[in-house]
Amino acid sequence: MFLLYGGLFFLLLSRFLFIQVTGTADGQVLSVKAESKYSREQVLQASRGKILDRNGEVIVEDTLSYKMIAVISPKATNNSNVPRHVIDPEKTAQVLSQYIDMTEQEIVNLLNKNIKDEKYQVEFGKSGRDISFKKMAEIKEYNLPGIIFMQDMKRLYPNGQFASHLIGFALKEEMEDGKAVAVGKMGLEYIYDKELTGTAGKIEFKGDKKGFLLPNAEKMITKPQNGDDIYLTIDKTIQNFLEDALNKAEEKYHPEKMTAIVANPKTGEILAMSQRPTFEPNTREGLSTNWLNEAIEQTIEPGSTMKIFTLASAIEQGVWDPNATYKSGSYTLYDRTIRDHNVYGWGTITYLEGFQRSSNVSMAYLLNKIGDETFIEYLHRFGFGEKTGIDLPHEASGTILATNPIERVTSTYGQGTTVTPIQLVQGLTAIANKGKMMQPYVIDKIVNPNTGEVVTDHKPVEKKSPISAKTADQVKEILASTVTSEHGTAKRFKLNEYTTAGKTGTAQIAKPGGGYYWGSNFFLYSFLGMAPVEDPQLIVYVAVHKPQLEGTEVGSEPTSDIFKSVTENSLKYLNIKPKSLELASPIKMPEVVGKNVIESQSLLESQGLKTVIIGQREQVKEQFPVAGTSMLASGTVFIKGQGEIQLPNFTGWSKRNVLIYKSLAKVPIEVIGEGYVTSQSLTTGSIVSDTTPVVVRLSTPKETEILPELEGNMEIPPQD
Repeated sequence: MFLLYGGLFFLLLSRFLFIQVTGTADGQVLSVKAESKYSREQVLQASRGKILDRNGEVIVEDTLSYKMIAVISPKATNNSNVPRHVIDPEKTAQVLSQYIDMTEQEIVNLLNKNIKDEKYQVEFGKSGRDISFKKMAEIKEYNLPGIIFMQDMKRLYPNGQFASHLIGFALKEEMEDGKAVAVGKMGLEYIYDKELTGTAGKIEFKGDKKGFLLPNAEKMITKPQNGDDIYLTIDKTIQNFLEDALNKAEEKYHPEKMTAIVANPKTGEILAMSQRPTFEPNTREGLSTNWLNEAIEQTIEPGSTMKIFTLASAIEQGVWDPNATYKSGSYTLYDRTIRDHNVYGWGTITYLEGFQRSSNVSMAYLLNKIGDETFIEYLHRFGFGEKTGIDLPHEASGTILATNPIERVTSTYGQGTTVTPIQLVQGLTAIANKGKMMQPYVIDKIVNPNTGEVVTDHKPVEKKSPISAKTADQVKEILASTVTSEHGTAKRFKLNEYTTAGKTGTAQIAKPGGGYYWGSNFFLYSFLGMAPVEDPQLIVYVAVHKPQLEGTEVGSEPTSDIFKSVTENSLKYLNIKPKSLELASPIKMPEVVGKNVIESQSLLESQGLKTVIIGQREQVKEQFPVAGTSMLASGTVFIKGQGEIQLPNFTGWSKRNVLIYKSLAKVPIEVIGEGYVTSQSLTTGSIVSDTTPVVVRLSTPKETEILPELEGNMEIPPQD
């Protein structure tokens, strides 16, 4: 017995020594096995990058949501008097079917199948994801055993139908490892999916079998890297003006579709872009088979808007004589006769009147003067027949139809040749910008939010000038006459407070099998214009396909409704001075700092300036604008004195002027909304200080609410 037990002890001791020295047992490295047994890892989700407008206003972002899981294994309830797993699949399914997109039977089948397979827990696919806090709280009230929720991220489009075909949408997709990741499916979400997608982080630690951190165990944290933020050239306020105008036109005229673009002619920045029909990106409701961004990817016959570029070609070639005459009505080339839109014409008229009346025949005669080949060369100079290079994919190039003489004639007035709306906008930048043609773009910059590094910074790109500055100015004046002349086809596009220049278009729409539709309800009505004429700040293109017009209505009504609403509101929002103030004599801002507040107010108002006083006692401590600044009559000056600050009546103030006041007064003013002030939290005359919170609410401007005297061309002083 002694020898037997002694031998066993010796063998056991030898085994211990072997394991201690080699660190292995049964061919396995014990340290690795222990590490795998106690190592735990928790994923830290990364947020998908935001999409923001030019001012940093959020258009798209990730928001907190919840994922629902059903624990179905009885092991979860071991050593517990309270059930922690699903004990009644039928009752659970009855409740959950009221909140998620699954039928009661589908839920029962899912639970029973996984219970049979002895799974520990089960998820509900996309139906169990993106659950709101409210819905989660309602489900929790039923106290369903085994139903738990985990925090998740959901892609949120807070503005609803907002440039939807440009922005697109992202959806959760199951990866090979079973995790769900948001993937861009359309628009910018799809194009910049790689840049927007972040990298998940993790927490590594040692824990027990239940996952709790072991005593004295260390945690290793790898921070998640959020996706890049994309800043657009889109201005949220101007985009909202456009969306609102399109909604109203859709409700009133029921067109087949609409397309609209607002751009800055000096830079090529796209400030707004939309189309109808559109869709709700949060739910994809309204998304039809058309996933195209029609401003970029769809070609159209432009109609009479093309006459702008025919006119520019004639002027640049030196063959335009506005006072020369021709016989309107019809023009025959070989066996083909083209006619003016009223069939019979207006007799013998000048070329200027012909352009104002949108005469097709005048364009045919101009082509004879320009020369066929030269005219086609100018179309290429203006960028037609080739992509603009806008920073969006799948851009169409259009086709310049110029195979035979009659095709070259019809191209002068926009029939046969096809273009994209973005090409028309690019071409008009040369007219509005003294011959300098600017490439359109929608991405301002891409920023890494983890480091603040600007990954991509887009700058304006000037293309080769198709015409001279002198020609551009002359074309602009003639385009303005289509609005102001008694013969002009664009009289409906006259703005209340700003000058307008542009060209209407009425194009036939080609039938799929050949030929064209005919009738007032079967045309494409459009307008390509700019404002104000003296110094164009905006280019606006509007196209309305097949509107349902009443007998007394004309095709320019839906397009003019959209153009006027968007352009006038946008110019006011941008603080562009109306023409009446542009003509006023400039005033050089005097120096009033150090002078008595009341005396300074009298001095400024005697020169026709308006004043906003911040603290009415003693000497002026600060003024805005500073001395020497060129001001227009009726412009507004902010002067800051000392003593108590009485809150003014902000009603009608623009956001910019509220921010100027906030900066000088050092009052914590919270600005809610866009447009112009409609209400304020404290009454006029209230005494405020740097600790008095004030809330002002803004909304889309209405003419009756605007105070023109407060809308000056002023820069906002630096914010503290």
